[in-house]
Amino acid sequence: MKSDTLVIGGRSYGSRLIVGTGKYPDLEVMRRAVAASGSALVTVAVRRVDPGRRGAESILDVLTEAGVAILPNTAGCYTADEAIRTARLAREAGLSELIKLEVIGDPKTLFPDNEGLLQATRVLVKEGFVVLPYTNDDLIVARRLRDAGAAAVMPLAAPIGSGLGIQNPVNLRLLLEEIRDIPVIVDAGVGTPSDAAIVMEMGADGVLMNTGIAGAGDPVKMARAMRMAVEAGRLGHEAGRIPKKLHATASSPPEGIVR
Repeated sequence: MKSDTLVIGGRSYGSRLIVGTGKYPDLEVMRRAVAASGSALVTVAVRRVDPGRRGAESILDVLTEAGVAILPNTAGCYTADEAIRTARLAREAGLSELIKLEVIGDPKTLFPDNEGLLQATRVLVKEGFVVLPYTNDDLIVARRLRDAGAAAVMPLAAPIGSGLGIQNPVNLRLLLEEIRDIPVIVDAGVGTPSDAAIVMEMGADGVLMNTGIAGAGDPVKMARAMRMAVEAGRLGHEAGRIPKKLHATASSPPEGIVR
């Protein structure tokens, strides 16, 4: 039931890589990195931008000029009510009905509050939002978010900004095996292009990252590397890998060899 392209809420996006806008040294580096990433969907923290502020120093203007779709997020919200209010503010400001929903439960790990996340998802879906909840790598929670009307689920690979890569591959595989009717976009923890490629080889529909690019020594080069890794990982998944075997198999079998 998976699509050949990334489709969220009925809209198709030309890239399976979603990037963030935080932690860059300046707007020019962010602009160049977004372009190098090839991303068609870029996430912005609603509580860290002023939708009414436009001009040379506006993140929103830079993204509009780049021709990418904006995915507002509720970063920094610690209750369902906060997240709901922030999502409404984004829509009223004309940003989007898409919302990357974050309800944080712990300030040290930034792990999500599952109860608050489910509560906010149900409310926002009823209000017509296209909800993409950031969640942990828990199949049961992902299933409940899907059943609550989420347009995608976004499980973490590792804590936000950690760059640790996939810490629980079994959990992700179980989740990817069951959640087939909406996209699964791995969010948080990707640090290297190989992390991104592995996630895509596992069958994820997409990857969202910020720190892995913005925090690199050369964010523009890293953005390009992540773009290629996501594309390669997806192609590898679609191609289908050879089975793993304990013993060797000759690349040139002895049959047919002239002696």
